[in-house]
Amino acid sequence: MTRTTVTKGSGNVFRDLGFSEAKSAELILKSSLLQALQGTIKRREWKQVEAAAQLGIDQAKVSKLLAGQMSGFSIERLVHFLSLLGQDVEVTVRNAPRGRRRGTVRAKVAKKLEKVSG
Repeated sequence: MTRTTVTKGSGNVFRDLGFSEAKSAELILKSSLLQALQGTIKRREWKQVEAAAQLGIDQAKVSKLLAGQMSGFSIERLVHFLSLLGQDVEVTVRNAPRGRRRGTVRAKVAKKLEKVSG
């Protein structure tokens, strides 16, 4: 029987994959915003063309977003898309706990988002 080695993650999958601290922070934020955007479109049961019209972009870009392709979309642009869909986006900045020199970047999507038809 072969033993499998399991390594505990740091809590930041992008950092664990070898991305720099700065890039992994960006990717954490972008992926959370993207998940919220995907979830909103899915809950509304929109076709890609409907979502494209609401976001002011073409259907091909919506297809990329729904496929999880983050490149070509800045954090600012994803926040703008969410606001166009009636979603509030909140950023909180606070001191890191004592003993930690650097802060961490986390993103959280509210679990209870309503299903909205339209």
